[in-house]
Amino acid sequence: MTMVKRVAAFGAVALAVASLQPVSAAQAADTRIVGGTPAAQSEFPFMVHLSMGCGGALYKKDIVLTAAHCMPGSGSNNRITVTAGVSDLNSSSAIKVKSKKVKVAPGYDGFGKDWALIKLAKPIDKPTLKIATTNRYNRGMFTIAGWGDTREGAGTGTTKMRKATVPFVADRVCKRHYGNRLISKEEICAGWMRGSVDACQGDSGGPMFRKDDKGKWIQVGIVSWGDGCARAGAPGIYTEVSTFADDIARAAASL
Repeated sequence: MTMVKRVAAFGAVALAVASLQPVSAAQAADTRIVGGTPAAQSEFPFMVHLSMGCGGALYKKDIVLTAAHCMPGSGSNNRITVTAGVSDLNSSSAIKVKSKKVKVAPGYDGFGKDWALIKLAKPIDKPTLKIATTNRYNRGMFTIAGWGDTREGAGTGTTKMRKATVPFVADRVCKRHYGNRLISKEEICAGWMRGSVDACQGDSGGPMFRKDDKGKWIQVGIVSWGDGCARAGAPGIYTEVSTFADDIARAAASL
């Protein structure tokens, strides 16, 4: 059973992000939304693409929230190019900004705590995505979006953002497949048990979001890992944002 993080391989850098659990570089595979549809140009203006083959969302206009497994570690970092403002990465209107600093979740060791922040060299004038601070939104239907693979093992990614809708999956149901690999207090499952729709390689770090009580988008999860992509009985696993909301806020304030 292939178990990989959902990050795409770019150039000589292969990031383990195919199914959403840490694996070796040799096992790494690319990912994009499987079973999705094209996203409109300005449908999700908070979405960003990272040059190493991950996704993310604007937490602040100068800070991106993404997955820890996409990052090499904390510290000064000006090697990441963040692309924003477009659904088509080849668009002439794409906004490109370099990173300045990275903060990986304290204690991250490849399992759980899969979040990180990127401080940008300059702000991006696009809407930010509010994050959930309680688990009250850990239910219902979620939207996922990204530039990852459209089928497991494709390894190519896409230049045009795709989106899909997936339902919440209770821990007790998710554990029928993942057992103790699921860290219930730090992760949330979502996906159709029949398979066919899921995040995949290249979608790592992107947000899983839904509408809040006021009809505004709110981020509930971060694309993290899973067994394969869109396999029957194997939902996607996402970092549970509300668990780390206070930690994320403190980390952002320190950047």
